[in-house]
Amino acid sequence: MTPVELSRTVLHAVRRAVDAGELSVAVPTRAVVAPPGPGGCGDYATSIALQLARPAGQPPLKVAEVLRPHLLGADGITDVVLTGPGFLNISLDRAASGVGLVGEILRRGERYGYADGPDGRVVQLHCPHDLRAVVVADAAARLLRSQGALVRVTAEGFEDAWTSVLGVAVDAVGRAPAELPVNVRPVPAPESADPMSLGRDAGRWALLHPAAHDRPRAGDQHLVQRESNPLFRVRYAHARARAATRNAADLGFTADPGPVTVAGSDTGTPTGTATVTAPLADVAPELLAALADHPRVLAAAADHRAPDRLARHLVTVADAALPFLPTVLPRGGEKPSAAHRARLALAEAVGAVLAGGLDLLGIDAPDHL
Repeated sequence: MTPVELSRTVLHAVRRAVDAGELSVAVPTRAVVAPPGPGGCGDYATSIALQLARPAGQPPLKVAEVLRPHLLGADGITDVVLTGPGFLNISLDRAASGVGLVGEILRRGERYGYADGPDGRVVQLHCPHDLRAVVVADAAARLLRSQGALVRVTAEGFEDAWTSVLGVAVDAVGRAPAELPVNVRPVPAPESADPMSLGRDAGRWALLHPAAHDRPRAGDQHLVQRESNPLFRVRYAHARARAATRNAADLGFTADPGPVTVAGSDTGTPTGTATVTAPLADVAPELLAALADHPRVLAAAADHRAPDRLARHLVTVADAALPFLPTVLPRGGEKPSAAHRARLALAEAVGAVLAGGLDLLGIDAPDHL
């Protein structure tokens, strides 16, 4: 079960409670699920009970107690624990959830984490005559559109070179009416810095990766192909994932989401080891957690007009993927197996998330690096 599917499951639980007369509330359009916070447990937690407590006229803990049995009856959920004032901590069937997550990413491709369609929001972004502000507004607009919003970007000043070098554009230039103040104003790059000298990809990354309140650095560190360069790690992980698909095709096999086999202990064998089937969540837990968190990160980055959140998330995905990617293909005399097809599916999911995320930042994701 993916986070999007779990969010829908939570809403279905609310609907069932309302239909049964256990709650008297309007069913919300969205339920936020996220990794549990301090004191939490399980795979995900939701604060839906706290959200519904006031309209339901009941304490949050009581609302959570009403929702718990409806969640426990859903496929893919193995346990629901109440903590704090009314948080619902949800444990998933780890084997099914890992396979389902990879399958969902492969189905959605680079649009994994996007909204299903327009949500009716109309957002106006207005920025000063500043290169970093325009680049941040451009990326924020891409994120908002991915979440279903209609976005218009304006700036108080604009240079044509910004489009030709960094690929940014605005819908209108000039001072806005008094009722439309500047609402995108990150800390500008130092006057001595020249992000455009880095080219489109590195220049955009240099301006987008730091948080809005941090002053960006625009030096050659964004161009070096070393592990010290976060942009290089993200693009290298993407290129490795794409290479795995090409090399697998040469070996005659394709991706198929499923459990994988790993070396395990077995005292009944002469060598003391055996090949055992394990859920993906046990093989690459940090990687699966980062992939599962992608839709939440996109939504949060859009809501807060903070593309730096997405940039840092892509680094997290890449850093979790790089140790895993060398294990995808058969080694030595191994023949391609179901485990290799499952690992390839996970690698392709990594490639899709990294490519889609870089595209939202306006940065190219090369297949060869």
